[in-house]
Amino acid sequence: MKKIVMIFNPSLEDGGVEKNLYLISNYFKNCGISVEILTANYDKYKNFQKGIKFIGTKNFFWQKKNRIIKYLVCLFILFFNLINRKDKPLIFAFQANIYAVLVAKILRANIVTRSNAAPQMWAQNFIKNKIYKIIIKLADDVMVNSLDFKKIFKKKFSINPKCIYNPFDKNFIKKKLSSKNEKINFFKKGYINIISIGRLTDQKDHLTSLKAIKILKPDLKVKMIIIGKGKNKFLLEKYININKLNNKIKLIGYKKNPYPYIQKSNIVLLSSKYEGLPNILLEAQYLKKYIISTNCPTGPKEILLNGRAGDLVEVGDYKKIAQLIEIYNKKKKIINKKIEIGYNNFNRFDYELNFKNYLNFIENIYMG
Repeated sequence: MKKIVMIFNPSLEDGGVEKNLYLISNYFKNCGISVEILTANYDKYKNFQKGIKFIGTKNFFWQKKNRIIKYLVCLFILFFNLINRKDKPLIFAFQANIYAVLVAKILRANIVTRSNAAPQMWAQNFIKNKIYKIIIKLADDVMVNSLDFKKIFKKKFSINPKCIYNPFDKNFIKKKLSSKNEKINFFKKGYINIISIGRLTDQKDHLTSLKAIKILKPDLKVKMIIIGKGKNKFLLEKYININKLNNKIKLIGYKKNPYPYIQKSNIVLLSSKYEGLPNILLEAQYLKKYIISTNCPTGPKEILLNGRAGDLVEVGDYKKIAQLIEIYNKKKKIINKKIEIGYNNFNRFDYELNFKNYLNFIENIYMG
């Protein structure tokens, strides 16, 4: 029987989820699985392998709408796609999970869901939490991307999901670093150069990073680049301007190839309120960078081995972040030891191992 996987991801943006979707889709295709991607963002599929089928709307109008509109449009398309076909695919929901589960089960299609971020925001409301708990159990299986996330999910929703780490492609990073890249003039030799990468949203809480830079000792030579785009851009720019931090902090928008910036940095800083398994920390660890991260749910503590492979601070604790930046030059020996521990334990995120886990996961559903 021909295996068909339809990946349901209405809003293809420029982030870790989409990077994983790209890697997983191409891997499935190479393994002989027919791959279909249902999305509203038709302009985002240049890097996918030939033969991967895109389902959705080509109307550019929908691509400019917010996530909720894209979800509704794609759920509508999913419903009519399943009604009008005989070869029912296995649906792999990356977004709008419970709604996709409802549509799939109404039409008797198999569906698995992949949750990408800890339920700190999307399941806090009591009613939403109860609805999610009921509907998610209708899925054929559930996947999460960190062991801490698995524990939270099991406790909160009484489900024991599969845990499969994000596939991490070292060769992809090597290729990007070897390609021709733009010059990075903002970082300076003799300075503590800090990089922070992530969408400019409340979840990523870049404001905490800015507050940390603001209270550093005036004579400390530091530069910080923030890579990402999002709704909080003007808020962050306003804070930088009011506090006269323009010579220390620069917002440079989204970059397709952020790896030269990571490579040129001394510190990778993550200030998120919640995550799943943040790719930026994996990338920083592979490139042997010192990591300062909030101990948010979930992922950082797991990646940083509870602080042995980097430093963890409480969410919003900009004073502790500032303190760690200030002692950076005085604690090089300890920091280098943390970097070494992280790099030596990196095999947990092996590319081939986690892809095989994905393939076995899909095979088991089909054999079900």
